[in-house]
Amino acid sequence: MFEGKLNLPEKACRAFPDRLGSLAAGFDIKDDRSGKSDSAFESGEELEILKPNGPGSAPESEDDYVEMMEEHFESRVRRNPKKYGSRLVSVKEVIAADDKRSDLEYELSQKEINLEKLQRIADTGLPDGGGLRATAWKLLLGYLPSCRDLWEKELTENRQKYLKLKEELLLSPSEITRIKDEVSNYNDQNADNDVDGPLRRQEISQEDHPLSSGKASVWHQYFQHIEIAEQIGRDLQRTHPDMKFFSGDAAFSRKNREAMRNILLLFAKLNPVIRYVQGMNEVLAPMYYVFSTDPDEQNAENAEADSFSCFVRLLSDSVDHFCQQLDNSSGGILSTLSHLAELLKANDEELWRHLEYTNVIKPQYYAFRWITLLLTQEFNLQPILRIWDTLLSNPFGIQDMLLRVCCAMLLCMKSRLLSGDFVANLQLLQHYPDVNIEHLLQVARDLSPDTSSYSLSP
Repeated sequence: MFEGKLNLPEKACRAFPDRLGSLAAGFDIKDDRSGKSDSAFESGEELEILKPNGPGSAPESEDDYVEMMEEHFESRVRRNPKKYGSRLVSVKEVIAADDKRSDLEYELSQKEINLEKLQRIADTGLPDGGGLRATAWKLLLGYLPSCRDLWEKELTENRQKYLKLKEELLLSPSEITRIKDEVSNYNDQNADNDVDGPLRRQEISQEDHPLSSGKASVWHQYFQHIEIAEQIGRDLQRTHPDMKFFSGDAAFSRKNREAMRNILLLFAKLNPVIRYVQGMNEVLAPMYYVFSTDPDEQNAENAEADSFSCFVRLLSDSVDHFCQQLDNSSGGILSTLSHLAELLKANDEELWRHLEYTNVIKPQYYAFRWITLLLTQEFNLQPILRIWDTLLSNPFGIQDMLLRVCCAMLLCMKSRLLSGDFVANLQLLQHYPDVNIEHLLQVARDLSPDTSSYSLSP
């Protein structure tokens, strides 16, 4: 009755949805095995009838409809708060989420993607499920071009390049030698097909000998990378240990760790100055998770290749943070930490002075990890996905918004920091507590480097 009159989204016609969206399609936790249901209305429960007259008369506008449905649901919550209280979501929030998803789906369906509009949508948080976040992140990182017609060509080329890199750089020297020998023998057989005689001995160069200790030796380089691979393997075992996607002995978990190991090892080989630094596994994890849980089978199967390319792009403007020799350079980590201190001073000099002089807690003590690992060790995966939506969508770059979020993290703990001593504050900042992520991001957006004071909203 109301749909034709008000043209409401489908979900707006329900008092309460089953859920707004799982973390990623195919990996939401269900309670089916325990017999529980996530539905707001349990099976067999009698639903109230909204009468066409009186208090429940037909609404004349969408606002009237929303208000009526909210009052109806809230009355049910009051009668049974234990049942509904833990997952109360307003109808307006449901409609807003549906509108955002519709806007994003429409934008991603265009032949030419409007990146500015995509940035605005992503900044408010991308919807979970449906592969929308995976596609949006690839666009925001420049992995996918804005022209939709070029997507298939670009994806095919980049995925083939990755496979070629794996073949060239991740094979052991013995495997490479075996392949060369097979090719050589095949060519010799074709050339001397009718000639009988003794087998010819294969010559092995000094660089190809396993006992060679020369720096140019492929075996020497291989053994060096074996140590890096072992370190990567140990770190991957500790990546989100509470999630079966990353940890455990299941074939599924091992496959994911193997893919991430390939990405990190290949990155180390292509960047010999930086190689692999502990914590890069944490930076890779959100991206690989999002791409491999894409419901599009072809995209999911190529998550390793896509993650590698996007991982390189993600670190492109912060790679100097991982190089100790560049710590004191303009792009080094010490310079970035100094910018964070300046930002805090510009927005709340009282808090800055307290940390700098009273507690003497330098940003190096807590923000080094925040910045280099893009906050991946400060929050659980779900909040990280939301924070990264805003980081990747910032038109001024990831590092600009990252510093703002770090500063906002300090401001949101202002009262506790001002009342705490060195030990208490250091522990607080190194084990950051759960906060309202949307409020945190809004505080970050509202920061201004040009103001001398900042009033934190409640």
